[in-house]
Amino acid sequence: MTPRFRNVRRIGPVQVASYIARGRDRHLAACTAPRCDFSTEYDSRAAVELAARTHRCSA
Repeated sequence: MTPRFRNVRRIGPVQVASYIARGRDRHLAACTAPRCDFSTEYDSRAAVELAARTHRCSA
């Protein structure tokens, strides 16, 4: 089953979103720049937003 993303927000080139997986809230950050493979998943929204703010694209 594909997760339904909610509370989607863009921080620079990184998109941050929340979803529910196995009954728990999960938070995801993924860079949308071409050839940048950055993506990360955390239990905390604050942690994922910090990761998005400090991400520096290698592309």
